[in-house]
Amino acid sequence: MPAPNRRRRWLTICATTASAGLLAIPASAAPGGHSSPFGVRTLRQLAAEREHAVGAMSPSVKAGDDDDGNEADEIAEGADQYAEARTSPGIVAPGAYGAAWAGLTKLPRTGGDWRNITDLPYNSDDPRYRDADSNSSGGSGDVTGRMAAMAADDDGYVYAGSAGGGVWRSRSGGGHWRPISDRLPSQSTGALALDRAGRLWLGTGEATTNADAYLGSGVYVLSDPHHGTFSSRSRVGGDELESTTIHELRFGGDKVWAATSEGVWSHSTRKLSGAWKLEYAPNPDYLPGGPKADDPDAAYKNIANDIAIDPKDPSKVVLAVGWRSGDDYNGFYTKVKGAWTRITSGLGDLPADPDDVGNVTFARSADGSRYYAVDQSPAQLNTNPDSGLEGIYVSKSGSPTGPWTKIADYKGLAADNSALTTAGYMPGVQAWYNQFLAVDPANAEHVYAGLEEVYETKDGGGTWSTVGPYWNFPFPCWSIDPARQTGSCSQTTHSDQHGVAIGRYHGKSWVYVGNDGGAYKRPVDGAQDSSGHATDWTSLNDGTIDTLQYYSVGVGKDLERGGVSVTGGLQDNGQSILRGDDKVMGSNFGGDGGDTLTDPANGCDIAQEYVYLAVQVTQNCAVNDGSWTTDPSKATSYNVAPADNATSEARFIAPLAADAKDSSTWIAGGRHIWVQTHGYAIRSGTEWKSVYDLGSGRTATAVAASGGKVYAAWCGPCNNEGFARGISVGNADGTGWHDIALPVDGTVPNRYLSGFAVDPRNADHVFLAVNGFSRHWTEGPGAGVGHVFESTDGGTTWKDVSANLPDVPADSAVVTPNGGLVVATDLGVAYRAPGHTRWQRVGSLPAVAVLQLKLSPDGKTLYAATHGRGIYTIRVRDCD
Repeated sequence: MPAPNRRRRWLTICATTASAGLLAIPASAAPGGHSSPFGVRTLRQLAAEREHAVGAMSPSVKAGDDDDGNEADEIAEGADQYAEARTSPGIVAPGAYGAAWAGLTKLPRTGGDWRNITDLPYNSDDPRYRDADSNSSGGSGDVTGRMAAMAADDDGYVYAGSAGGGVWRSRSGGGHWRPISDRLPSQSTGALALDRAGRLWLGTGEATTNADAYLGSGVYVLSDPHHGTFSSRSRVGGDELESTTIHELRFGGDKVWAATSEGVWSHSTRKLSGAWKLEYAPNPDYLPGGPKADDPDAAYKNIANDIAIDPKDPSKVVLAVGWRSGDDYNGFYTKVKGAWTRITSGLGDLPADPDDVGNVTFARSADGSRYYAVDQSPAQLNTNPDSGLEGIYVSKSGSPTGPWTKIADYKGLAADNSALTTAGYMPGVQAWYNQFLAVDPANAEHVYAGLEEVYETKDGGGTWSTVGPYWNFPFPCWSIDPARQTGSCSQTTHSDQHGVAIGRYHGKSWVYVGNDGGAYKRPVDGAQDSSGHATDWTSLNDGTIDTLQYYSVGVGKDLERGGVSVTGGLQDNGQSILRGDDKVMGSNFGGDGGDTLTDPANGCDIAQEYVYLAVQVTQNCAVNDGSWTTDPSKATSYNVAPADNATSEARFIAPLAADAKDSSTWIAGGRHIWVQTHGYAIRSGTEWKSVYDLGSGRTATAVAASGGKVYAAWCGPCNNEGFARGISVGNADGTGWHDIALPVDGTVPNRYLSGFAVDPRNADHVFLAVNGFSRHWTEGPGAGVGHVFESTDGGTTWKDVSANLPDVPADSAVVTPNGGLVVATDLGVAYRAPGHTRWQRVGSLPAVAVLQLKLSPDGKTLYAATHGRGIYTIRVRDCD
């Protein structure tokens, strides 16, 4: 069967024109064709865009950047945009999130308890949804949110550290998970490690994206990980590592070493009190408190990626230091006469040139005979449209100083039956984002390496197998047949690998991998088919672990099955759909899910936004048996993107909303404010009408409408180099548009404007949610104070109504039927009762970002889309 045109996760495919009613079937999907899941036109554009974008991954996105987008660059840009919403107009001082969490937990609580409704299996290969815009049948099976780190012991205990949903424990070799870090002020995991005493060490702050939103609160240790849970009292040292990201934790002698976004630090493993010692920072002037701490590039000047410690002599240490896009300080360092010195020669094949040393991961064998390394090259990243991987290396002396021998490169890995063999997207294209290495404790030449895919060698790198391909679409075994998960192919893992561990359960050794789709396992000496693909992967995402990273949520009546249908857009896991009687969630749209619209009157009328305002619409929940691959007229989802998608003039996650009084009127924001009035019957992007041009260099950050009145917030530039924001107001019919003259006295801070909540009884009564931190934490012009503002005259004037709300980034707001106001923040949800001025904390969610709030069709239930712990509900009446 021909392979359909699939969306790369994180990749905007602009080859399908905005005017096309149906997704075009590529030449490769014609009868008899069977190669790549990407059409010829898409592949050519992908390569051209990647070539055009080389060098675009700078430490911070500059005003006026022209990046047409490829997957690797889009991950970086998405992270940058997520961060700039929280940092602009300046640099946020360390401790901001910790103080915000302390303040939020001190608020009085409302009644009621949150209920997680997505704590059930989420099947990315659900056979019900094999429509044109779904990745169902790719082979990833049950998924959850991104896992940044893994750890496992020989007693069957497995630990999974998620990007935004905390650390989870399994006592049964994977599965039947329980959270063990909910009491910490940071739920972002950077590193997990078990020491020789069996203690579990947690480094908070995910380092894969370097986005400020994922900063941590330090390092914690759990003395009894089989039974205990982390608490703030278990923090190691003081606040030295607060507001950093931690890439790796390594042990040598009586020391633990931490590779962080602010250099390399060490601490005693015997005495856990006392300050961390800064071992090495290549540019100390850029550290907090330094003379250049406020420089826009300060966050990228002291990146440390890993530490290699000589097993025979723990005093011999090699540091891998460097920013993924390149900097003069990039390289390997060791101590010479008591001073950290760059290694300039003697490494063998391992590069010494700063241009060729980027993100690096080390792994050593249990017997000390081998050290392995994977290296991402800034030069490759900036010049090679196919890959950023410099190579995988081995030191057969067992010393981290080498000499090192290259044992793999991207071309060789692609030839080992990889799914990534097309120009513009080959193994290691995201090596700055995807990396892990692990050595079999029983065999120093048996190694697992993770990039976009999982690779295995049993002979020290002489030969490699792609045991976990990106997906199965390119392979002859694949078919879209809904009677099978992924044709006759075996299940694979989700793409984009980040964490790995090897442990034992019931006397058998297992390898555990963490990636953008959660956690998977297979026997360490598992089986392979004739192509070298593993036949024995098991998804560990059984529904007891919910770390799904939602950007949005939509709710509508389920007319077929009763109750409601709940949808939501996810980081790298498409859009989930939970029907009224479902026991398993399905995925009806693939790639990245951004904003979503669901008709309150019919939950199968859905609009799903991919990145950069690429919008698809369906009126049957995107139910499809895959027959569209041979008969395009049977597709039931349609590309209806506004023109700002094709011109790249929308944000990574762009705002999309329906008029509160008329669900057939939609508002979308890029550079322009777009309106279409055909509701879910829209079939073409040409049906959108531009009603207002925000202006060159500006892009919408929030939109809302009620009764034909439209509010739009914008930024431009959107980073901390000249940051500016504003509000524009007009009507859906295109009349009355004007920019609001925000007062220069800072009543509305010069920060990212993230959401509107319009009073359903009066469209001139509107609330504004403001992201970022106040001037107490932010060094930037006009940072001001406050996070919630109210206007009673259609946005002309505003009043700060933040009152006792802690200084925490606000993301979304909604007015309840009784006139109360609910606000979603980066650390939970707050509520202000009607007629009151003070805020209460809603329930007791862990310290997780809540990015969007929606009400049920009857207004009685509040839905919260968290970016790390799934979707929660609470009854509105319980908030009072």
